[in-house]
Amino acid sequence: MSSINQSSVSEFLLLGLSRQPQQQQLFFLLFLIMYLATVLGNLLIILAISTDSRLHTPMYFFLSNLSSVDVCFSSTTVPKVLANHIMESQVISFSGCLTQMYFVSLFDDMDNFLLALMAYDRFVAICHPLHYTTKMTHELCALLVLGSWVVAILNALLHTLLMAQLSFCGDNIIPHFFCDVTPLLKLSCSDTHLNELMILTEGTVITVTPFVCILISYIHITCAVLRVSSSRGRWKAFSTCGSHLAVVCLFYGTIISLYFNHSSSHSAGRDMAAAMMFTVVTPMLNPFIYSLRNRDMKGALRKVLTMNLHLPISVRKSHT
Repeated sequence: MSSINQSSVSEFLLLGLSRQPQQQQLFFLLFLIMYLATVLGNLLIILAISTDSRLHTPMYFFLSNLSSVDVCFSSTTVPKVLANHIMESQVISFSGCLTQMYFVSLFDDMDNFLLALMAYDRFVAICHPLHYTTKMTHELCALLVLGSWVVAILNALLHTLLMAQLSFCGDNIIPHFFCDVTPLLKLSCSDTHLNELMILTEGTVITVTPFVCILISYIHITCAVLRVSSSRGRWKAFSTCGSHLAVVCLFYGTIISLYFNHSSSHSAGRDMAAAMMFTVVTPMLNPFIYSLRNRDMKGALRKVLTMNLHLPISVRKSHT
């Protein structure tokens, strides 16, 4: 019989971000606003890319996938936080906790891979512009995304199955706003060395490899941009790369500080702050940083919004 059946814990209690009623109200409002902004912003990006034929390019294909993943990423954690506040219940079942942990890991990995694919796309476009159309084919882009999904699914499944083999004997209080690997390892009464070893080895490879690819891509991009004679062209390119690198540093910095330290060195407040940054804040910022600074994307979004605003008027005229 597996140890998951021997575990005496059938549910966990998610304490959330605060126990103070006034702070809970503030966090509820903050999470609601950020979640609505995340969903609306990313869905607008997906709609703009799908309706504008000029944006049917590899860069925007990766961007639309990133927006889809970000919506799913936030939807894995934030709705549960909001529902717990409304229903005044902090309970999550054992299976529900493992399911949430699985999808957090899955979409976290996909964000990781898509950021690397977008950096590689920009590297080819800037450093090898004459070969861009032959290298970045639609088939290759689809294969890269598909491969990313396969690796992310297997990685998330590995850590979830390892967690399911642990025993949870008494304490079921999670000082977090969602089920994550680190707080769950602290609650286990089993030997967690294998779990931590896999996080520090296999997990490091999964996370660090795309990060290194991003750094290498941007180093080559920077060298190519420095050779541009126009100061305006250099500033525009550096501005865009600076925004991308800011999100990359935010995303990877919080992940490294959260997962790649021994569990005994973690504090609940630090873990929650870092987790909130990459599960809630970063998905909300991505539409602004990766899209709203782009002239083509601004034009596509303007067309979508204008079409939606004019649609009720045309409908009313047709009825009259």
